[in-house]
Amino acid sequence: MKILDRYILREFLRFFFITCLSFIALYVIVDFFEKIRMFLSNNANPLQIASYFFYLIPMIIALVLPFAILLATLLTYSSLSKFSEITAMKANGVSLYRMVLPALTVAAIVGVFLFFFSELIAPASISKTEYIVKIDVQKQKNQGFFKQDEIWYRSRDAIYNFKLFDVQNNSLRGITINYLTPDFSLKMRIDAKSAEWKNNQWVFHDLLTTSFDQNASPTLQWDDEKVIALPEKPNDFKIIQKDAEKMGYFELRRYIKKIRAEGYDVSRYLVDLQGKLAFPFVCVILVIIGMSFSLRSERSGGVMQSVGIGIFIGASYWIVHAFCMSLGRSGILPVILAAWAANILFSTAAAFLFYRVRT
Repeated sequence: MKILDRYILREFLRFFFITCLSFIALYVIVDFFEKIRMFLSNNANPLQIASYFFYLIPMIIALVLPFAILLATLLTYSSLSKFSEITAMKANGVSLYRMVLPALTVAAIVGVFLFFFSELIAPASISKTEYIVKIDVQKQKNQGFFKQDEIWYRSRDAIYNFKLFDVQNNSLRGITINYLTPDFSLKMRIDAKSAEWKNNQWVFHDLLTTSFDQNASPTLQWDDEKVIALPEKPNDFKIIQKDAEKMGYFELRRYIKKIRAEGYDVSRYLVDLQGKLAFPFVCVILVIIGMSFSLRSERSGGVMQSVGIGIFIGASYWIVHAFCMSLGRSGILPVILAAWAANILFSTAAAFLFYRVRT
């Protein structure tokens, strides 16, 4: 069986790498034509453009690996079926369960690789591409940084500290603002539970304003709601906000633990955390689905047919997964179900399809 395994594995890896490279090239070409006007209008130099696409590649790899696995499975077993090699293997007592083992082994390895790749490399790559576009090319100011699961921002005459910035709702949580004199003495401090961007202004809630006179004597003022005239808009904070896709699984888990301990809602982050676990498993699921479609009838292989089926199945998974994740972030679905619903649905379909294939 080693000879047969090596043969199937060689064909599978050949299609896998061709598919990966094709997806990467296609993604880069499409993104290039989408971004070229932005680069030219901001007078980006060739090094900045090249750097952007270089750091974009890890993100593309993390996205396309499962679909490369799917297409490689479809193309490999469709080819074997088309040239009656599947029939020959069956005649020699080799079951389909045994034939799929090389592809399943590669899919399992790729799934583990995808998890650690998404943990160690992809988040840093995404952050770097955003930095190149917003800071190097568009010349937006980056006066803050994300450190120890908090946001620090340097304004004209103040230093801000936020526990959480909700990008979708343009709201802040756990706010501390220190206003400084030219000689860096503290003249006023604002502590607030939350703030929201409303009618083009920041509306603070449950805030304590501490003012200091020349003798450093404090004066306290409590307000349930008050408009604070900050010169920054939400887009200024988005430059430094580190959202879920810029964090690996373990970093995101630490972030969730910290903000949950401080009493903030972590539902949407929990969905993203579970999604980081669920997504790599799809590699194995898609192999079983791909093989089932490839072998539904003898001599049914065809490159264009396999590619078409692969695109349809891949797009279907993405739509279902993204839809369920959005329902989970909005609180409509439970966290675990939202992150794993697509895997559960497609696993059920894979088991059903594979059961109906003649072994």
